[in-house]
Amino acid sequence: METPPDLPRLQRRTVAVLGSGTALSGLGVTIGITLGGLLARDVAGSDSASGLGQTAGVLGSAVLAVPLARISDRSGRRAGLAVGFGIAVAGAVLTVLAAELDSLPLLLAGLFAFGAATACALQARYAAADLAAPERRGRDLSMVVWATTVGSVLGPNLAGPGADLGVSLGLPALGGGFALSAVVFLLVAVLFLVLLRPDPLLLARQLRGAGAAPAGRPRQATRAALAAVWADPGGRLGLTAVVVSHAVMVGVMVMTPVHMGHAGGPEGTTLRLIGVVISVHVAGMYLFSPLVGWLADRVGRRAVVALAAALLLAAAALSGTAGPADAGQLGAGLLLLGLGWSCGLVAGSTLVTEAVGPEQRPTAQGGTDLLMGLGAALAGVVGGPLLAWGGYGLVATVSAALVLPLVAALLLGRAGARPSPSAAAVVAPEQHEHQQHADGDADLQDRVEGR
Repeated sequence: METPPDLPRLQRRTVAVLGSGTALSGLGVTIGITLGGLLARDVAGSDSASGLGQTAGVLGSAVLAVPLARISDRSGRRAGLAVGFGIAVAGAVLTVLAAELDSLPLLLAGLFAFGAATACALQARYAAADLAAPERRGRDLSMVVWATTVGSVLGPNLAGPGADLGVSLGLPALGGGFALSAVVFLLVAVLFLVLLRPDPLLLARQLRGAGAAPAGRPRQATRAALAAVWADPGGRLGLTAVVVSHAVMVGVMVMTPVHMGHAGGPEGTTLRLIGVVISVHVAGMYLFSPLVGWLADRVGRRAVVALAAALLLAAAALSGTAGPADAGQLGAGLLLLGLGWSCGLVAGSTLVTEAVGPEQRPTAQGGTDLLMGLGAALAGVVGGPLLAWGGYGLVATVSAALVLPLVAALLLGRAGARPSPSAAAVVAPEQHEHQQHADGDADLQDRVEGR
């Protein structure tokens, strides 16, 4: 009889590898977040175009999420993540070339491909749930989100040194940071190719006796998977939480560096202040995610989603009333913005994962990230014109209005809300197994334990 794998050990190793890769990738991604809008503004010559750079990256993350999820569905998480970071390397190189040639179309194309790194970082959180026990799913998922803290907090502060590097290499100052990102993404791609073994998704399917995914999914597979998520009350709330949280976060965050750029003063000093504020924001996004995951498992996903809505509204109010030179108030507002995003993403992603069976999860997860990215892209593309027409306060006001659908989903979905796995397991184990999709999760545990 074949010896079953030590699932807890494999899960710890998988989370460690995923966390290491996302920590490193966060360094490259946040350099792009900090500099993308500024570079688009410089190339286009207007503030109203500043949102185009970030929007291109967000749109790239959204559109590329589906094909990368399909690669993962067919060949495993390792292949999907490695291909995605390879695309991001090409995007970073293309962005540097666009800065050199002062070409806006080339810049937008490069930032679009650069968005693959964000798509991969987001899909890595789902990979952490493939082998996770249901009652630990939120925590394991949140640990990969948390790992991004290291690189993401350091990344914005490399904007200044990156500019110096660009000048020393004979490149435009803002292009230097993207050269650093290209090197980082290449290292991450190699790390996942070498160390993410065994592949968590393929092993989970093997243990469930599901076998490999079909070579080609139906063309409407993503739509069908999203329909299945939407049909589940918890999935509907989770999908809304993920989309709204990300759109609000992007809507406020991408315009903050441009808003602060209006304060005047030496460019180097301004860049460093922007880097500090964005670092505080990124710390809010990732640093407390293990606590968020623990709360999602302990007190319930719905309660954490409600907390997300409250934090996002508070963040918009605090940030929107800050002037360009009010770095302290902007930092506090963006800290709350990051915390709200973390609550919405972790709890919402867990709800989406639990809303469908294991064979449909990669497709549903890719579709969720597509909608999440499209919502954020829309928020980013209108951010520049809103900033030009009514200032940063108008950007924050419109972003706050985006929270209303999440509030409505919370109010309307109360009757269909499900208890957290830990609480449900204590009250009614049989009901809990049904709620956690007995189509595979319980069977996997039985196989691992040799029953």
